[in-house]
Amino acid sequence: MKEKTIYYSDPLNDDFAGTNICTKELPDNYSYFPKTAIRRCFACGFYHAAGPIVWLLQKTVYGEKVVGRSKLKDYRRDGFFLYGNHTRTMGDAYCPGLLAWPKKAYIVAGMDAFSIPGIRRIVEDLGGIPLPSGAKGFKNYSKAIRRHAELCHIVTLYPEAHIWLQYTGIRPFKSSAFHYPAETGKPVFTFTTTWQKRKILPGPRTVVYVDGPFIPDMDLPMDRRKEALRNQAFEAMTNSAKNSNYEKIHYVYRPKEEAS
Repeated sequence: MKEKTIYYSDPLNDDFAGTNICTKELPDNYSYFPKTAIRRCFACGFYHAAGPIVWLLQKTVYGEKVVGRSKLKDYRRDGFFLYGNHTRTMGDAYCPGLLAWPKKAYIVAGMDAFSIPGIRRIVEDLGGIPLPSGAKGFKNYSKAIRRHAELCHIVTLYPEAHIWLQYTGIRPFKSSAFHYPAETGKPVFTFTTTWQKRKILPGPRTVVYVDGPFIPDMDLPMDRRKEALRNQAFEAMTNSAKNSNYEKIHYVYRPKEEAS
């Protein structure tokens, strides 16, 4: 196995996705929900028609296996928040939908995912929720996430924010990422993608571990409530990440002054 070494200096902000997409800005008045019944029906039909194809892709490309999906069964009806580690491009876009199936998984994503010519509407129909480009659009975004919670939807966030391809650990993330479950009282589940050796074929497969539920303690002040959820999620993901036993890309910390 030929290893690759990547040097990082900021685990919170360094991004190694390598997509090189020309990112567009999201309008402050962006409509987070389809305005017409025809569009809503099309999005629903398209999402469920794509499900079997997505499952096949995950199995074919990653040999993916999910451990603990049954934990979600009793919570799908009322909705919840999903939090995962960010180690893939398309694989991370598909995995939440397979966990939420037959319900739709909505995924909060940066504008990179919505800036590729010709596929913005497809990303929206598959459940993409774009992050606002500036402070003015944040009020509209927050209103949309609260509305998703009211509608008992399943909303996915990647608290690490940036993609580190095939990274086998869990990077630090902020408690602010847990604002909406802390505010709405919705349960939190984590899903941790691990990289493991295949038994026969060369290369790795992905095994995804589902943990939770983590229930917000509504008796705590908001800041402590978010921190408690963050700590529970981080601990669960860190423990599950220990199941990785294949490392093709080795990430090494190097301070900025040394890199320059």
